Amino acid sequence: MNEILDKCTGFQWDKGNSEKNWESHKVTRSECEQVFFNIPLIVADDKKHSDKEKRWFLLGQTDSARLLFVVFTIRKNLIRVISARDMNKKEKDVYYEQIKKYS
Repeated sequence: MNEILDKCTGFQWDKGNSEKNWESHKVTRSECEQVFFNIPLIVADDKKHSDKEKRWFLLGQTDSARLLFVVFTIRKNLIRVISARDMNKKEKDVYYEQIKKYS
């Protein structure tokens, strides 16, 4: 998969990050987790927002092919989703370009 995620053993959820994504963007907790297991998966440093702790973002798809942009951090080998939303047009273009490489 991705060396950043290889040592992760699960997800960390609490009331704050679990409900926020649903309320803001109608993304369920399950959908957030699904994108980490579906290929292609694009993961990159989120240098702009990594001042307090290291963050990454990913472009991926749910089991039902919903395209999501997810910001996350890793705490004690657990993935903590900070934000999840539908990809915008530019992100979709990048993602579809990656799909071509896998085909």
